[in-house]
Amino acid sequence: MNSEHTHLTPHTSRLTILITGGNGQVGFELRRQLATLGDILAPNRAALDLSNADAVDAFLAEHQPDLIVNAAAYTAVDNAESDQAMATRLNAELPAQLAEYCHQRGSWLIHYSSDYVYSGEGTTPWQEGDATGPCNAYGATKLAGDEAVANSGCQHLIFRTSWVYSAFGKSFLATMLRLGAERTALSIVSDQMGAPTPARLIALVTQQALATLNNPKTANDLESGVYHLAPRGETSWHGFACEIFQVAKQAGLPMTISPEGVTAIPTVDYPTPAARPLNSRLEVDKIEAALGIQLPSWQSQLALTVEEIASSR
Repeated sequence: MNSEHTHLTPHTSRLTILITGGNGQVGFELRRQLATLGDILAPNRAALDLSNADAVDAFLAEHQPDLIVNAAAYTAVDNAESDQAMATRLNAELPAQLAEYCHQRGSWLIHYSSDYVYSGEGTTPWQEGDATGPCNAYGATKLAGDEAVANSGCQHLIFRTSWVYSAFGKSFLATMLRLGAERTALSIVSDQMGAPTPARLIALVTQQALATLNNPKTANDLESGVYHLAPRGETSWHGFACEIFQVAKQAGLPMTISPEGVTAIPTVDYPTPAARPLNSRLEVDKIEAALGIQLPSWQSQLALTVEEIASSR
């Protein structure tokens, strides 16, 4: 690990920040949260095809960002089993490419990863130094990306998170709000445990990390490496669904279902192409200590997100 960091601020007065995957759940929140730190580059797919390595090299050479925040990923877990080439490109090769650029420039790379890099076994929350061992292709490609970033020699923060959702886009929350308004009964898996993490919280903590790195007095408090980023507490997908329906009703969203209408089922009763980890719990002491923050409960964050959805309708 580096004992001294390259300061974030470039020789010019404005920082140029490249956010890849800027139209995704996390990328959109990053564009909102990082706007005060510098000039944001967030090319859409038409402007930059991330699956094309040559196009990425050309974009980096032309725009020469001072900081890269990589929120791009192949996140279709089941599809990754059969589409491993594209999952590998976006989850492993792209981070390696961005890390190499940052290493050559002496700049920072912020990269987002997943609890899926771990085996998903047991009941103890995963710590950053625990052995990895993905149970599916998606997790294997995410781990390959983490390792490429860590081995590149670039200054980096790898944020491993879990069960990401937001007020827009495709997510478990969006699906539950739709189904909860259409049905009176649902069966939801109850033996997979984790912490639902809003994209907004991921972006906020990222902003705090970058502010720490950009302050000469605190820059060395945050070491290059892996950090877990999730709210406090834990639940199952069944528990998450029940809380969604309760909070949605309180927020005035139309719900035909009640928590009593949600049946708990084991993972074996809901087969999927890709195996799912039963234990997605992440220990977050390290990031709290490094930034001097207290992460909020997953319930409080869900309530905020549902309020945001309700007020926009």
